[in-house]
Amino acid sequence: MSTTKAPDSKAAFNQLETMLDEYLGKKAPAMPENIKETLVSFAPYLAIIGIVISLPAIFAILGIGAMMGPFSAFMGVSYLGTYGVTYYIGIVGLIISAVLEALAIQGLFKRSMNAWRLMYYASLVTFVASILQGNLSSAIIGGLIGLYILFQVKSMYK
Repeated sequence: MSTTKAPDSKAAFNQLETMLDEYLGKKAPAMPENIKETLVSFAPYLAIIGIVISLPAIFAILGIGAMMGPFSAFMGVSYLGTYGVTYYIGIVGLIISAVLEALAIQGLFKRSMNAWRLMYYASLVTFVASILQGNLSSAIIGGLIGLYILFQVKSMYK
């Protein structure tokens, strides 16, 4: 009887991070240092803006936006109950990535590696949610651009 050990998810994430670091951080064309510094300086504020932009969607998901129901016909939604599985995948992805970004904000000000890793996980969640929703082109293009930027500035976090 074979006793194979199930793959450790932490090890898998570490392998993925190592591979992405190799291709997007080391082998990809390097960003100029001044651009890296600017991005890292603005990263906490960009995360805050991202969370603020996603708040109306999160409030709507939680039912606070229910008062907008009568106006939904003007926004192109014929019936609020017609959303499919991909809608809920998007909701879950949005909430998880917003929470991860919120948790990262304080560490982004301190340039903490833990904060960088939280932003990395938020990017992965967004990427996976986009793939599961069938948005392959936006997942690939947006995911690669976001991960490229993350891995280019990784060395600036300790």
